[in-house]
Amino acid sequence: MKQEEIESLEQTALECRRDIVRMVHHAGSGHPAGSLSAIDVLVVLYMKYMRVRTNEPHWHGRDMFFLSKGHCTPAYYAAMSARGFFPREELMTFRDMHTRLQGHPSNLHLDCVDASSGSLGQGLSVANGAALAAKHDGMDSRYYVMLGDGEIQEGQVWEAAMSAAAFGLDNVCAILDYNKIQLDGPVNEVLSIGDVRAKWEAFGWNAIEINGHDIAAIDAAFESAMRFKGKPSIIIAHTIKGKGVSFMEKTAKFHGLAPTDEELAQALEELK
Repeated sequence: MKQEEIESLEQTALECRRDIVRMVHHAGSGHPAGSLSAIDVLVVLYMKYMRVRTNEPHWHGRDMFFLSKGHCTPAYYAAMSARGFFPREELMTFRDMHTRLQGHPSNLHLDCVDASSGSLGQGLSVANGAALAAKHDGMDSRYYVMLGDGEIQEGQVWEAAMSAAAFGLDNVCAILDYNKIQLDGPVNEVLSIGDVRAKWEAFGWNAIEINGHDIAAIDAAFESAMRFKGKPSIIIAHTIKGKGVSFMEKTAKFHGLAPTDEELAQALEELK
């Protein structure tokens, strides 16, 4: 990846961070911190790797993305808007009455959402089903799913992990937003998830571990996952909860809390 491409994606991610805090402030509710940790990965995915048609969101040959940690829609919508699925101005309708931008993604409201989500633990199962159907139909589409680290405390995730490996779903790429903090505090204090890489590898996955805020590393991870054959891949992205906004970083406080007027002003100043 050339330096100018890295800088362009970094600038897009910065703009998305500003959109995230504005959206949640506008709504008076939402999940800013986990969105800020996930946005760098989503920007690289949507701006470079997702094979989609913004004017034909239901195109049969498209790649699909499933936001299993469905509460982090501010990052999801910001990335989709940056890609051109809908105007950036629409972000400021987040969580409004009758908006397309629901608090959790709804494909009944927004046609570029591949699957509704919100109840944690289900996204990988959905991705597996789509990927298995694609294999059956001889399609070369890819299926991406973003998981939260607290979310992988859910048993269904590991049933899905076993299934993906058993069926050799190398068209599935999971992304773990490993920010190490969930709603009730540090993940390993709430319920330790142990050696995450070793777990996924034991379940038969190709595991790639990166700094989830390093654009070049994210790019290399997606490229590597795309080329790897025979097993599903997971990108374990080490991230910082609330990345980019000092008072949101490394704390559970802003997992689901909107910034005040004063906090918004400070956040936007820090995100210049």
